Amino acid sequence: MTLRLDLLRHGETESGGGLRGSLDDALTERGWQQMHAGVEGRGPWDLVVSSPLQRCASFAEQLTARLQLPLLLEPGLKELHFGDWEGRSTVALMQTDAEGLGRFWSDPYGFTPPGGEPVERFSQRVLAAIDSLYQAHPGRRVLLISHGGVMRLLLARARGLPREQLLSVEVGHGAWFGLTVAAGRMSEEG
Repeated sequence: MTLRLDLLRHGETESGGGLRGSLDDALTERGWQQMHAGVEGRGPWDLVVSSPLQRCASFAEQLTARLQLPLLLEPGLKELHFGDWEGRSTVALMQTDAEGLGRFWSDPYGFTPPGGEPVERFSQRVLAAIDSLYQAHPGRRVLLISHGGVMRLLLARARGLPREQLLSVEVGHGAWFGLTVAAGRMSEEG
C-alpha cells in the first residue's frame, strides 16, 4: 500500500526572507497568491496536513473549509529551528558568522546553528511524522503544506541524495512536488 503526498511550500511571508525557522510569520498577499497558484488544478485529496505555523496553517484552514476536507495540524512538520540565526538573512550572517554559515551549508548534518535544532533531530522528527501519516492513511492522497526545510529533506531522501546535498535542493515559495511513500521508501512523482 502507498501514500501519495502532494507537497506545497508556504508562500512569501510578511517578515521577508532569511531563516524564518520557528518564527510564526503571516503570509503576504503575494504569498497567498503563490499558494493558490500551487494548488490550482491539483487534487483531489482525502486529507490536508499542515505545519501549525500560520504561514502554512492559515492557507490550509481556508482551503479545507472551501473544499470541505479534514485538516490535521502536525507539529512534526514545523521548520528547522535555527536558534540564534532565526530571522536573520544569509547576507547578515555572512558578516557576523561566515564560518558557521559556510560549515552549515557544506555539511548541515555536521554543523548546528548556535542554539539551533540539529538537522539529525529535525530529520527524525519529520520522518516520524511522515511514517505516522503513512501508517494512518495508506492508500490515500494527502496534501502536505509545510516549509522549505521539510520539503528539501523529503525530496533529498526521495532522490537518494547524500546528506551533504540537502541544502542544494531548490524549493521556492508556493512550490509543488509529488511523492509516493511506501513501507519506508519515498519516490518523487514526475
